[in-house]
Amino acid sequence: MTLSLASEATFRRIADTVLSASKADHTSVNFNDSESSTLRFANDQVTQNVSVRTPNVTVRVAFGQKHGAASTNRLDKDSLTTVVRQAETIARLAPDDPEYLPPLDPQKYLDVPSFRKSTASAGPMDLAKLARPAIEQCTKNGFTAAGIVSNGYSSEGVAASSGLFGYEQSTESEFSLTATADDSSGWCNNSHRDIEALGISYGVGRAVDKAKMSKNPRELPAGHYPAILEPSAVAGVLGAMGFAFDAKSYYKGNSALAGKLGSQILDPRLSVRTDPRHPDLLGGAFDNSGLATRPMTWIEDGVLKQLSYDRFTAKEHNVEPTPFPRAMIVSLSGRNASSIDDLIANTKRAILITNFWYIRPVDQKDLTITGMTRDGTFLVEDGKITCGVKNFRFHDSPLRCFAMLPAVLLPDFHLSSVTKF
Repeated sequence: MTLSLASEATFRRIADTVLSASKADHTSVNFNDSESSTLRFANDQVTQNVSVRTPNVTVRVAFGQKHGAASTNRLDKDSLTTVVRQAETIARLAPDDPEYLPPLDPQKYLDVPSFRKSTASAGPMDLAKLARPAIEQCTKNGFTAAGIVSNGYSSEGVAASSGLFGYEQSTESEFSLTATADDSSGWCNNSHRDIEALGISYGVGRAVDKAKMSKNPRELPAGHYPAILEPSAVAGVLGAMGFAFDAKSYYKGNSALAGKLGSQILDPRLSVRTDPRHPDLLGGAFDNSGLATRPMTWIEDGVLKQLSYDRFTAKEHNVEPTPFPRAMIVSLSGRNASSIDDLIANTKRAILITNFWYIRPVDQKDLTITGMTRDGTFLVEDGKITCGVKNFRFHDSPLRCFAMLPAVLLPDFHLSSVTKF
């Protein structure tokens, strides 16, 4: 992968070109230059290796309360001037937007550890070297391997006629494996800024073990069960909470959290915060508008402490705007044994869920969601995994079921129907 994406000096040149060409009252520039590579494997062999470079400039302009935007992937002066004129034409034709606000003033950004040279410099052969032992371990144990190894490197910038300016380079990598047999499967997945920190060897071992343990799965009846959710399953269910923090929906009364600010909404041992500087998470220094990110606490000891305010809603309520919850950290107080193995060892009977295949909203009023278990669903009895079980569909809400994290034992989780695999 190339290490020659657009530099800060290049972005300043782009921003200066756009801002000097604009005739609008307000002008802002969003820039991204990214390169990503993905190696896919299936049926125990590499099936695809692709690399994509995608530069993009988006210009937003406003005349009073009328605003418009246009984008281009061409970075020369003439193309940038053309896209400014296109945005101006759109803005002049647009109706007034009562919620429009001028660009942000200059921000002070955190130093976020978002770039890793090891990830940015990894090439196709490096990705293949990571995939090979995963494939070999699956075939050695009689399983078929499928998955991906990917890495990406991007330069991002934001600038505005208000003097706002931000620039950041970041990297991201991912490994995913599904090990399958006739009637069983195991799965692992991880994303990280550092491709060397993906923990592939450990993940592959877990996936193969799950595929072994889930052979000859039993069919259990649907119903309410105690459930142990591994971190990936927790992340899937908890993901609905991030959007529920939205302040605009809260004050309109159509949020599942409406009227609950300052009230207990989850188990009192549970806290949720975000920290863009966390080295193992995919945080950034600023959002799309250029708003600086910062550490925030959303739920503390089960109490809803903070809403997510867009700039207009924040102005309405005379508070500071907040970045969207990213780089989420869930903590559990009052428990020393938090590993999956510890939870299993201390559980009389429960369903262990590795992952959910997909999750879809059902009822936004109470955050009910649905999905299916996948690639490692087990029966736990007397502190041990006794067998694999056929997968379930579930219907439940994180507001109702969450008791413990990051690997959790839910006292009551609604597995609403049974699948045939």
